Amino acid sequence: MKRLIALLLLLSLVVMPVWGELAAPEVPEAGAKYMPKETKSFGKSLRHILGELLPVLWPNVQEGLKAAAGLIAACMLVGLLRTEDPLAQRTADLVGAVSIAALLLTRTGAMIRLGETTVQELSEYEKLLLPCMTAAMAAQGGAATGAALYAGSAVFNTVLSRLLVRLMVPVQYLYLAAATAAGVLGSDSLKNMKDAIKNLLLWCLKTMLSLFTAYLGITGVVSGNADAAALKAAKATFGTFIPVVGSILADASEAVLVGTGVLRSAMGIYGILAILAVFLEPFCRIGIQYLILRLTASLCAMFGTKTQTALIADFGEVMRMLLGMTGAMCILLLVSTVCFLKGVG
Repeated sequence: MKRLIALLLLLSLVVMPVWGELAAPEVPEAGAKYMPKETKSFGKSLRHILGELLPVLWPNVQEGLKAAAGLIAACMLVGLLRTEDPLAQRTADLVGAVSIAALLLTRTGAMIRLGETTVQELSEYEKLLLPCMTAAMAAQGGAATGAALYAGSAVFNTVLSRLLVRLMVPVQYLYLAAATAAGVLGSDSLKNMKDAIKNLLLWCLKTMLSLFTAYLGITGVVSGNADAAALKAAKATFGTFIPVVGSILADASEAVLVGTGVLRSAMGIYGILAILAVFLEPFCRIGIQYLILRLTASLCAMFGTKTQTALIADFGEVMRMLLGMTGAMCILLLVSTVCFLKGVG
């Protein structure tokens, strides 16, 4: 009798991970408020998340527009102070650069921390989700495939998250310092340093994502034919809405599309929705700031100086890189999860 009870307990531990939502780890606090109570329908659940998200973003839009108004006012005042005197021009440029930095540094620092937190939360959640997916695949006879997928996904998840948090986030502060100093001092060497830092950041991110897409192609972890029109639309979407790495992530869009049919089979829907719930708010908040800064830089170019416009554009460039970082991390996790869904079914 004791042996029978022990056997039943052991079987319950093996079978339990197969029950998708029950086995899925708890959603991080940042995304839990957007999660629907029922996740049987992916489309309805996604609409619920977007519906809950939109009202939250409006205050962020208002704050961004207020900051833009302050930037425009600063550029106009500095333009009035400029005269033909070289000393007065240099003083006006100095005042303008300091004013822009004062208006944007705090907000930009908050966005950088938000991007860093998002990357960490996505990485930690995937570390909890992938073992559940692996156990479910193993319970259905795919132990070898599940182990291989887990190993590859875990490596890329760990390497990319550490690259972003430990290298790219700190270096972005250095980029901002170089951009601000270049605006204040007008030094060409500082401008070259700023450009070198940006190129290093972009190279690291693009190289990592290129390796990931190459891994998908070599291993063939996702196979099947996606609808040509849907694939073209997905590639255009990735290329447009995820700056810096959109063209690289477009190569992985077929993997996502091929797996969308598997999403209808319930297992893993909860995990996919949890990733999106964590990702969408910070991505949209950073994206709003990016668009506002780009628009502001364009407006200030009409009556401001080149130094002021360039500095505003540099702050916008930081937002662009943050969008690429968070977008890359999210797509990597989504593709990894879809690969498991192909085996869980």
